[in-house]
Amino acid sequence: MIKQGDVVTYGEMCSEEGGAALQKGMNFRLRGGLSVILMSLRTGAPYVDRVEDNGHVLIYEGHDVGHAKGGPDPKTVDQPEKNPNGSPTQNTLFFRAASKYKGGECKPELVKVYEKVKRGIWVYNGLFRLVDAWKDRSGSRSVFKFKLELVDDESGGPIKPDIDHDRLIPSEIKAEVWKRDKGRCIICGSDDNLHFDHIIPYSKGGSSLVVENIQLLCARHNLAKSDKIE
Repeated sequence: MIKQGDVVTYGEMCSEEGGAALQKGMNFRLRGGLSVILMSLRTGAPYVDRVEDNGHVLIYEGHDVGHAKGGPDPKTVDQPEKNPNGSPTQNTLFFRAASKYKGGECKPELVKVYEKVKRGIWVYNGLFRLVDAWKDRSGSRSVFKFKLELVDDESGGPIKPDIDHDRLIPSEIKAEVWKRDKGRCIICGSDDNLHFDHIIPYSKGGSSLVVENIQLLCARHNLAKSDKIE
C-alpha cells in the first residue's frame, strides 16, 4: 500500500487508484471510493494551491472551464458550477461535500493528495480531510477554494501537532532533494520505489523544512532504516 512520501510514476499512481485514468486534477469519489486531487506548487502551475500551518493544511484552488476552440480564455471566466450538459462539475461535488460537513450532516470527505514533482513523477502527500470550501475573487472572476487538513493515519484521525510537526515536506524542499540526489536512492542508486525520507524522523524532532534532513531512499532501504536515527 502506498505511503506518504512515496514517489510514483503516473502509471503507478493510476494503478494505485484502481486503474483510473487520472487526467483531471479533481476526482470526486473515484469508483465509489475515496476522492483524489492532484496538485502542483511548481513555477507555472495552472492553479494557485498553497500549504499552510507547517504542512498540515492545504488550500486547493478549483478548476477552470475547459479550453474550447474560439471560446474565451478559461482564466477570464468564473470557475464553473455545472458542465455543459447540466451535471455538477468537480468543483460543485467537492463544494457540496465540504458544505455538508460544515453543516454537521456527515463526516468530512477523505481525499488522497498527489503532488507533481516533475513530468511523469508524483509524490503521495497523504490523506486529507475536506473541511471547508468557499468562493473567492481572483481578478475579475470567481474561483473555488477548498481547505483540507492532513490526517494522522489512513483511518482519518486528526493530526497530533505535538508529535507529527512539519510532517508534509514543502514542494521546494522536494525539488531540491530530487535534484541533489539525482532521482535515485542515495544508498544503492535505484530509481524504483523511491520515498522522501526524514533522516531524523519527525516523530523524533526532525524537520521537513530543511533540505539537509530529507533524502531519497528506495523501498528496501527505507524499510531497513524504519524509524531509527542513523
